Amino acid sequence: MDPISYPELNQVLARLVSEIQQILDHDFVGLYLQGSFALGDYDQHSDVDFVVVMEDELLPHQVDALQAMHGRVYDLDSEWAKHLEGSYFPREVLRDQAQRGRELWYLDHGARSLVRSDHCNTLLVRWVVRERGVPLAGPPPATLVEPVSEARLKAEMYEVLTTWGQQILDDPAPYNNRFYQAFIVLNYCRMLHDLCRGYPGSKRAGAEWAKATLDPSWSDLIDGTWAGRPDPARQVREPADPEAFERTLRFVEYVMDQSQRYI
Repeated sequence: MDPISYPELNQVLARLVSEIQQILDHDFVGLYLQGSFALGDYDQHSDVDFVVVMEDELLPHQVDALQAMHGRVYDLDSEWAKHLEGSYFPREVLRDQAQRGRELWYLDHGARSLVRSDHCNTLLVRWVVRERGVPLAGPPPATLVEPVSEARLKAEMYEVLTTWGQQILDDPAPYNNRFYQAFIVLNYCRMLHDLCRGYPGSKRAGAEWAKATLDPSWSDLIDGTWAGRPDPARQVREPADPEAFERTLRFVEYVMDQSQRYI
């Protein structure tokens, strides 16, 4: 297994796949990379987004074993082990788009144990897994995921862009740190770019598109976001630059307004 250009990450992924296969045994179907490592433009600061597919819902003893395993992997002598993020999908949940939004067992970025969350249970993740997913084990992902129509995908993109944006504007305090200030700007560039073209792309492609397409007055704000990506555990504890954060809130408003053009 050598899908990624970082040998140390490949070692972490090989360990992850082996341990999950041992725990799930005959219930294991496949493990796939999605996110930036599937869409391209990944780098040494990227999250490592994955999807595990099982035959059915996890049993309590499997959850217990996976909790212990993720703790062991987190403790590996590699920073990559702390950048894993992914969800466990029963096969039929992944196939059935009507089950979008249902909570799954989920490993958050920087976490060492699973929680219940709907974070990955989206049409966008299904599209990425089917169309660009990197198989680390298991059958071709297109055999497990039904096609997602452009209309349904754009509707979900618009829903996320506007709903999350309103949450940020209504209560900005939780996001007032260096990590989230950069994260919000890059994600709103990416989401508007994705909405414009009708399918997902990378943050870097979204940022470059935004600089070329949107009002040029936002270019310096977009350029400044790349400094907020390294060492997110430290950046999230440091307050954002007040001017940059205020402009970030105005950028969210601006992108929400621009999004009306693409629905």
